[in-house]
Amino acid sequence: MKLRGTVHKYGANVDTDAIIPARYLNVSDPEELAKHCMEDIDADFVARVRKGDIIVATTNFGCGSSREHAPVAIKASGISCVVAASFARIFFRNAINIGLPLLESAEAADGCAGGDVVDVDLASGTIKNVTTGKTYHAAAYPAFLLDIISSGGLIEQTRMKLQSAGKL
Repeated sequence: MKLRGTVHKYGANVDTDAIIPARYLNVSDPEELAKHCMEDIDADFVARVRKGDIIVATTNFGCGSSREHAPVAIKASGISCVVAASFARIFFRNAINIGLPLLESAEAADGCAGGDVVDVDLASGTIKNVTTGKTYHAAAYPAFLLDIISSGGLIEQTRMKLQSAGKL
């Protein structure tokens, strides 16, 4: 699975309340959540983001509460992937569950700036900054996680398996 997008860069400790403010937690529609993604830390994010873009952050991205609204808002906003030096573990799992790929690479987090164009290969873990020509590495996704992501998340993957087995 290969992705390409423009970088939206953030620093350390971007918590779930910064990703989607708590005042929107009564909203369940992904498209509505996307309209408010990052609004308290980056008021222009929604206007700038384009389908396929990539968030790059430093350490502890997605810390805070375990709300699933945060990765849902990011994915629905058009972001195809998040690269960071590190992620909060529950955020990492919530993102995979909804089909939003995340890659950990401190070098890429340090080497990418907002506005750079980045190519990401999830199968190899390669992150290439097209703007600077530098290549970084993260752990490659194993086949079972690539299957979850390419299916659109764990629920969609399960639905597809049940349908193909004639159980839905």
